[in-house]
Amino acid sequence: MAEAHQAVAFQFTVTPDGIDLQLCHEALRQIYLSGLHSWKKRFIRFKNGVMTGVYPGSPGGFMIVVVSYMSYNKYQQLDPSLGLIAKLGQHIPISRYISTDSQRIVGGVLVGTGLWVSIIMIMRNVLKSLLSWHGWMYTRHGSVSWSTRVWMVLVKVFSGRKPMLYSFQNSLPRLPVPTIKDTCTRYLESVRPLMDDERYERMEGLTKDFEKNLGPRLQWYLKLKSWWASNYVSDWWEEYIYLRGRGPIMVNSNYYAMDFLYVFPTSIQAARAGNAIHATMLYRRKLDRAQIKPIYLLANKVPLCSAQWEWMFNTTRVPGLETDVLQHVNDSKHIAVYHKGRFFKVWMFYDGRLLLPREIEQQMARILADTTEPLPGEERLAALTAGDRTPWANARETYFARGKNKQSLDAIEKAAFFVTLDDTEQRYEEDNPVKSLDSYAKSLLHGKCYDRWFDKSFNLIVFKNGTMGLNAEHSWADAPIIGHLWEHVLSMDPFKLGYTEQGHCCGEPHPNLPGPQRLSWDIAAEVVLLLAWPLKGTFGALVNQLSCSDRLCVYDIAGHTHTYKPSARTSSRAL
Repeated sequence: MAEAHQAVAFQFTVTPDGIDLQLCHEALRQIYLSGLHSWKKRFIRFKNGVMTGVYPGSPGGFMIVVVSYMSYNKYQQLDPSLGLIAKLGQHIPISRYISTDSQRIVGGVLVGTGLWVSIIMIMRNVLKSLLSWHGWMYTRHGSVSWSTRVWMVLVKVFSGRKPMLYSFQNSLPRLPVPTIKDTCTRYLESVRPLMDDERYERMEGLTKDFEKNLGPRLQWYLKLKSWWASNYVSDWWEEYIYLRGRGPIMVNSNYYAMDFLYVFPTSIQAARAGNAIHATMLYRRKLDRAQIKPIYLLANKVPLCSAQWEWMFNTTRVPGLETDVLQHVNDSKHIAVYHKGRFFKVWMFYDGRLLLPREIEQQMARILADTTEPLPGEERLAALTAGDRTPWANARETYFARGKNKQSLDAIEKAAFFVTLDDTEQRYEEDNPVKSLDSYAKSLLHGKCYDRWFDKSFNLIVFKNGTMGLNAEHSWADAPIIGHLWEHVLSMDPFKLGYTEQGHCCGEPHPNLPGPQRLSWDIAAEVVLLLAWPLKGTFGALVNQLSCSDRLCVYDIAGHTHTYKPSARTSSRAL
């Protein structure tokens, strides 16, 4: 209560002499710094939007074009607007308010701006046409033809200077729709090794019938969509391959990334988490400012699409009855942390700045030192994200759509990312490489099945001995995107951020840093029972509630009757 009391910005007391107003200057200062930080991010995003929108042009290029155009017309004694201002003057009485010299300046700026925009559009469309040529893909390795060299020079000329992450998005060509004949030919080539002669002949007949009858109409729909969308297949791929899948995403979809195998920067769990979280937040800052360079092919000449980067942080896959939805918030100032069955909300900013590694270590150490017991059902709550999607969607709507459960769930789903302080030790062992790597990989892939929030865009997992890794959800991006983040973290952690001789993060703890916030839950008795009972992902498919009261619940689970006391903490061993 003392911390809550100090967090109030102002207090007032009604007395016989009037209202006694007391201001908390520290709280007001934090409000001011938070607002300042928010407006800085808005300005940076606005600036990046402008820079990306005019690329391969630039504000400097705009000044050069406008000044050069006006100087030329002034030297030649020409009307920069080519009579446009005079024609406007016939309909709008601007001559009463603007002098002749001012009209020339306004006309020069308008026409120069139009010329600058025209140059940008020409360069953008030329670059799009150049990137539509794929002849460089078929060049023999080690040799480059003259046509490819000329093409590379032209791409370099029209690509502009110092591109940001999203600079090429408006210059990338649309994904072409293949012809029906090519699609059918490739399909038959792909299924031939899987079929005997009789089945293959039948499939050839079906393919020819499709190519002649239904195919042309579907082809017309695809072409129509390709005119409107930059990629006619990406949204369908995301929805039907990933989001509409009703099976568990754990193991079937999520993947993992490992730590160094031969480098052990520190054995202190909190310290390793401090550096890793700080490096991850620095990467997010670079991403927000679009300071990450685009990924290229062919000697940094062919840019790849950068759209998937947008979903890396502040993103959660929210379950639905028929299809899941990717939920993304523009900004998140906290992370969610799991340790020994408890969930915590940890703010990443204080005094208007990002927490330093030693300060984040301080927060992680507080969580590790917390000895409070998990609330009923809290320890295995994340198992809901590991099972089938439809039961999780039903449970989310029924039990987590209101009250403190919704607030705590929002704190997890709207966090920048999820962190697990694992209570096991994992590491590659040279004397036992197969078994150690197998255990390490399984822990990163699924852990205990209830100590990772598999819906988050990625989970940072830090083990008890300081080893760490990632578990990433697949629908929002392909593996190279998260791999780029992981390379950044591993390069920053031991080599740039470093550790002290004792293994702690560099720097000093903060004396006044508020501690992590423990998330509170009020989980229904039936949910506690389902989480405690090892149903292996079915989550209620075999459960039938016979009766339930404040003192005793009776369930039929797979044909067997079980009783449960709601007030008691349930475990699978007790059941």
